[in-house]
Amino acid sequence: MENNERGSISPISIPTTFSYSPSSSPSSPLSQFSPSFPSPGSQSSSPPSPPRAAAASPQLVLGPCAACKILRRRCVDKCVLAPYFPPTEPSKFIIAHRVFGASNIIKSLQELPESQRADAVSSMVYEASSRIRDPVYGSAGAIFQLQKQVSDLQAQLAKAQAEVVTMQCQQANVLTLILEMSQSKETIDTTCFLDDTCVVSPWEPLWT
Repeated sequence: MENNERGSISPISIPTTFSYSPSSSPSSPLSQFSPSFPSPGSQSSSPPSPPRAAAASPQLVLGPCAACKILRRRCVDKCVLAPYFPPTEPSKFIIAHRVFGASNIIKSLQELPESQRADAVSSMVYEASSRIRDPVYGSAGAIFQLQKQVSDLQAQLAKAQAEVVTMQCQQANVLTLILEMSQSKETIDTTCFLDDTCVVSPWEPLWT
């Protein structure tokens, strides 16, 4: 009897792997909280993606130079005007462009070596501003005024130096006169002491 019961009981099989898919039981409340794990095959086939940054740093985008912005054209990487007319100083190019023109400025800079272009731009801006301020003479009028001021200052300096020399001569003459007077006074005192008429006789009574 016992042998028949043992033979009728089938052995219980315990699964070694656990497989769970949320789609098989959509009505189960635990399916909302069940985590999903990647399968070993998919993990080995595709490498893990690198972690993304929380916030990407903004890229510094430089705008066109002041010349290209005013001329309304595209500013290329090797723009001749970009190093000398930055976007923060549009007035420089406006002044130079008003007198010389963009084509003449570009042509002048291309004919010069890079070591002299900065000085050339400064000269053009100064000449243009002087020409706008004084349309007749331009920078020549400013140079003439500066030369006049220099000549006036040189004349004043020469006059002051002549006055200093005159005062030094007067001071030397006064010192020489004082020295001569002191020497003559000493000579007078010495001659009076050696003269017999100035010496008092020891036998002469001191009273009358």
